Amino acid sequence: MASGPDIGRRAFIAASIATASASLLPLGAARAAIPAAGPRALSFVNLHTGERLSTAYWQRGQYLEEACRRFDHLLRDHRTGDVAEISPALFDLLHALRRRLDTDAPFEVISGYRSPRTNAMLNAANGGVARRSLHMQGMAIDIRMPGIPLDRLHKAAMSLRAGGVGYYARSNFVHMDVGRVRYW
Repeated sequence: MASGPDIGRRAFIAASIATASASLLPLGAARAAIPAAGPRALSFVNLHTGERLSTAYWQRGQYLEEACRRFDHLLRDHRTGDVAEISPALFDLLHALRRRLDTDAPFEVISGYRSPRTNAMLNAANGGVARRSLHMQGMAIDIRMPGIPLDRLHKAAMSLRAGGVGYYARSNFVHMDVGRVRYW
């Protein structure tokens, strides 16, 4: 890995997270779902802004900084406009899920990054939002996928055994994060 002024902050952090997260993932399903070589791409539709983005974010052993910045922007807090860096490990988890489901369908985004102000407002409104939500750290996303039944999406996400997975049938989304493995 390069060091010094030749490497950008995002590239350094992304490489560090990728290395660390790869060593922390359970053996089996999650690791097998992420290919060692070849480009990794994702497609998103932000349901609040109508924005769409489909692009490779990883190629030739490295994260593509411009693509990651574009994902950060699309996954911003739609209430405040605040943009934060989204964990590359979350992109890898979504890529693994997409491969597990064998689909090119876009992820429909209900919530990506959530500012502390928005998180507090949502918590006060209904109490169902974690006070220290991983959304505020760019480590969580709430999604659904066209053509994929929600229960199938939920089961596939849990099968990766690589983070938190929540099932919100009444609200029609699945929560995924790159925190510790847990299900609700």
